[in-house]
Amino acid sequence: MMTPPDAAASGPLAGIRVIELGQLIAGPFCGQVLADFGADVIKVEEPVHGDPMRGWGVVTEGRSLSWNVIARGKRCVTADLRTDEGRDLVLRLVREADVVVENFRPGTMERFGLGYEQLRAVNPGIIFTRVSGYGQSGPYAAKAGYGSIGEAMGGLRYLVGDPDRPPSRFGVSLGDLLAGLHAAVGTLVAVVQRGQRGEGQVIDVSIYESVLAMTESLVSDFAVAGVTRRRSGAILPGVAPSNVYESSDGRLLLIAANQDTVFRRLAAAMGRPELATDERFASHAARGRNQAELDEIVGRWTARHPAAHLTSVLDENGVPTGGIYRAEDMLKDEHFRARDSIVDVPDPVLGPVPMQSVTPRLSATPGRIRWVGPRLGEHDDEVRAWLDREPADPAQDREPSGAPDRDGVDS
Repeated sequence: MMTPPDAAASGPLAGIRVIELGQLIAGPFCGQVLADFGADVIKVEEPVHGDPMRGWGVVTEGRSLSWNVIARGKRCVTADLRTDEGRDLVLRLVREADVVVENFRPGTMERFGLGYEQLRAVNPGIIFTRVSGYGQSGPYAAKAGYGSIGEAMGGLRYLVGDPDRPPSRFGVSLGDLLAGLHAAVGTLVAVVQRGQRGEGQVIDVSIYESVLAMTESLVSDFAVAGVTRRRSGAILPGVAPSNVYESSDGRLLLIAANQDTVFRRLAAAMGRPELATDERFASHAARGRNQAELDEIVGRWTARHPAAHLTSVLDENGVPTGGIYRAEDMLKDEHFRARDSIVDVPDPVLGPVPMQSVTPRLSATPGRIRWVGPRLGEHDDEVRAWLDREPADPAQDREPSGAPDRDGVDS
C-alpha cells in the first residue's frame, strides 16, 4: 500500500488516493478541490511539456501562477499514455487508488486502453470521474468542447453583458470551474455510496450541464410562462434597488435593498423614510415596475457622499453594500485578513505566493494547502519507488477505501 508523501497529511479526505489525468482546468480543478481537503492526488502528465497550464496565464521567472494554484497539493509524475509503459504505470496506480479523474474527449481513455472496464478489472471499487464538454453520451459527445462553449450552450453567456451589446464573457474560465466543482461533488457522493455498498461507479460530468445547473428557473420561465431571460447589465429586471452606484469620490458601490424590510432601512439611511410608503416603491412588485426611477433616486443620493460615509451609514442601518473588489482590494481588506481568505504559499523560486485559501471551512477537519504546483516530473522517482515495492500482480483485489470497516471518510 502506498503511503502519503507528507507525513503531516491531514484533512477529511486523508487516505483517499486520486489519479488525475487530463489537463487544463475542468478535471484539474476537481483534483485541486480534493487535494485541498487532504486527498493524495497524483497527477499524470505528458513527459515532454506536461500540462499546458504550466505555461498559461501570468508567468513570472518561468513559473505560471495559474499552475501554482490549480496544481497545489498534488504530486506530479510523467507518463505517455499512448505507450504500453504509460498505460501500465496508470494501471499500477489505479490498483492502489480510490478515484480516477479525467477530462479528455470521450473515447480517448478507451483508445489508451484505460476505459472503465480496464480500470475496474484491476480495481473493482474504483470511482471513475469523467469531465467533458457534452458528456459521455448523446449526439454531441464526440465534439470538442471548451468551457466557453459550455457557458454559451448552458445558458449563462446569453445573460452576461449589457442588453444593447453582444453577450460578454466572464473574466475567468467559469464553465470549466463549475464542471470541476460538480465533478468533486459527484466524486464525494460516490465515495460515500461506496462506503455503504462497496461499489465503484462512473461519474459523468459535462461542462454545459454544470453551467445549466446554475441557471435557476431559466428553462421553466420560458417553458411555462413564455418568459425569456435576457441581458440586463448590472441589474436584474424587477429586482430593485440592487445596482451599482457611484459615490462623490468616484468609488463604485453595490447596494442591494430589494427586500421590503431592507428597503425601509435604506430609505431611513438616505433620510427619505417616506420612500418606503410611497406607492411607487412600497412593495417588491412596485419597486420592480419603477426600477429606473428608483435607481435614479438612489444614485443621486450616493453621488452626494464619499464611499466611506455611504458604507458607514448603510452598515449602521443593516443595508447590504460592498465595493467592486479587485485583487488589490482583497489583499488590503481587513475581513479577508482576519479570516485568512488569502494565504501565502511558499514557491521555491518566487517565495511566498498569495492565493485563495481552502473553501468551505470545516471546523473539525479543515483543509489546507500543502504546496504550490510541482515541477514537471517532480515526484517521478518517489512514486515509482513506492510502486516497485507493491505486489507484482496488478489484478490482485483491493478493498475499496470507503469500505464500512475501514477507518476513513465514512466513519
